[in-house]
Amino acid sequence: MVCKRKSQVMTALCILAAMIIFPINLFGQETTETVEHEAGFYYTVHKGDTLWDLSSRFSDNPWLWPELWSENRQISNPHWIYPGERIRLFQLKGVKTFAKKNAMEKQPQKESPKETLYYYYSPINSIGFITKHPIIPDGTIFKVKGDKDLISVGDTVYIRPEADHSLVPGTRYTVYRALPPIVDPKTKALIGTQHYLTGVVEIEEKAPQFAVARVVQSYRSIAVNDHLMPYKKRSPKIAIVQTKMGVRGEIIGSEEREDNMGDHTVAFIDRGDQDGIKIGQSYSIYYQEEEKLGGSSNENVSLPPVVYGSLLVLHTEKSTSTVLITQAEQSVHPGTKIESPVE
Repeated sequence: MVCKRKSQVMTALCILAAMIIFPINLFGQETTETVEHEAGFYYTVHKGDTLWDLSSRFSDNPWLWPELWSENRQISNPHWIYPGERIRLFQLKGVKTFAKKNAMEKQPQKESPKETLYYYYSPINSIGFITKHPIIPDGTIFKVKGDKDLISVGDTVYIRPEADHSLVPGTRYTVYRALPPIVDPKTKALIGTQHYLTGVVEIEEKAPQFAVARVVQSYRSIAVNDHLMPYKKRSPKIAIVQTKMGVRGEIIGSEEREDNMGDHTVAFIDRGDQDGIKIGQSYSIYYQEEEKLGGSSNENVSLPPVVYGSLLVLHTEKSTSTVLITQAEQSVHPGTKIESPVE
């Protein structure tokens, strides 16, 4: 398998392994159902790249380029790859196990117990969200003990309370960063502000004008000027629920603001609570082409939609939702269309 000796690939493997589905013990008896799945680590081609060079960079052996080519059947000529093209460096195969809980509800004995499917997503507490306007923070980090550039678990930080909020010792807060507002590229209308979660702190001491806190979790690099919001632990068990029919929307972008998205990317869509979106719903990723009818007509006709991926809703706000791209056969970009699956 290509790329197995590079640290960044190993990191990706660890992340993917953390997102494997596990059986869930809840109430009553349960059974499990497994389905095959595959994921991968992808790379976006830059000017001057060749399969030979990429094989050398990611596997330390340029002679493995045929193996890299075999992982990417969309490349017709291995001597020509183009900037912006997304290629898979390796493929990871395995199984996902869904837990089926026998919900002991009051019902006639002749009926089968109601089954609930769950998707287990362990990094659930680290995913951010988009709201129309930035939330009002409870506090802001204004200094780190030792003036470190990188703040991580165990570090001491100093918090300035905001808007008369009281930072009580023993209380935990989620640390976040409000990124620049997102604007619809077509209409120029404000979509909202992305709240990028970086970690969790626990208040240890309270002074008259500030509080002392310790970093207890670090999702990403925490920085001075990051804000605080109340910590709410979310369950990694995502109950699979019925998808609302007739929904159509677009992908706003990825959590890391990447232009190319693929399997297991956290992203945002422009539909939320007000549109009937709920946690645990699944939607299709598709494209639809238009073509001239030809002959004596210059009329453009819309061809049938082509579905090439799927996503799972992890969190909802009023007009947006945070989603996980669970499968994508080709690159997903901001503006890519989504819709309810065809029944």
